[in-house]
Amino acid sequence: MESDGPAEMDTPAMQDEPNAMQPDPPGLRAQIGATVAAMRRLVRAHVDLARSELADIVDEVKRMVGLFGAAIGVILLALLLLFVGGLLFLGEWLFGSIGWGVLLGTFLLLDIAAVTILIALDASPGRVGRAFVVALILGVAVGLVLGFDLTHRGWESLGEQVLPNADAGWRPVLVAVAALATVLGILGFVAGVRGGIGAAFGGLVAGALLGAVVGVLTGVSLPPTVGAALGVLVGLIAWPLVAGRDLARHGVDGEAIKQRFVPSQTMELTKETIEWVRARIPLAPKS
Repeated sequence: MESDGPAEMDTPAMQDEPNAMQPDPPGLRAQIGATVAAMRRLVRAHVDLARSELADIVDEVKRMVGLFGAAIGVILLALLLLFVGGLLFLGEWLFGSIGWGVLLGTFLLLDIAAVTILIALDASPGRVGRAFVVALILGVAVGLVLGFDLTHRGWESLGEQVLPNADAGWRPVLVAVAALATVLGILGFVAGVRGGIGAAFGGLVAGALLGAVVGVLTGVSLPPTVGAALGVLVGLIAWPLVAGRDLARHGVDGEAIKQRFVPSQTMELTKETIEWVRARIPLAPKS
């Protein structure tokens, strides 16, 4: 009986032919290399993602910081406007002119700066506080005297006796300028005598000019608001002058200021430690 030809023609060589066409499986080194490469790609992908997110976060932080900075800047401008506008308003409301607000506000800021420098130069806060009280009393006294026009009335009464034939409108000013320029000029000359003839002449001129200015201010008839403003101005001028009087007299103790920036306790403790170590661990053997 005959069998089908193709079935009878299968041989072992023909059965092994499909296995011979399959590639060899990768070795251990290739698999490790592929795994490492895959891990590198995975790590790189994570790093790239982290960098992208970090860049977005940094941009968001910059945006928020910029917006907050702009808001703080606007708030500072608002406070500055409120402060300056408040000074101008007080000048207009209390003294009848915005110019007084500008002038007195400027002197107030200069006083704060001067007092801050004095405290930095070792002026005690108590001294600054006492100087403020003295300046306040002086300013109130000057404001009351000028506000109630007491000086003008006094010079006017004196002028009626000394210069009865002079113009009544200018008589108080002329008497005040002549009297105060003479008195303060003499005092300035006496104060400058110790420094020689040049200092005495300078004191005479300075005293006469100061007396003339004070004579004009006290001789004219001032409105109450202007008198009060001048009182405040005198107080603001006097505050740093009175506070810095002792420093101007004795000078600034530079050595004391220097010591505040020297770690003296640490240096002394270090020296004591070195001496203690040397006493217990001699540098050379004893003979």
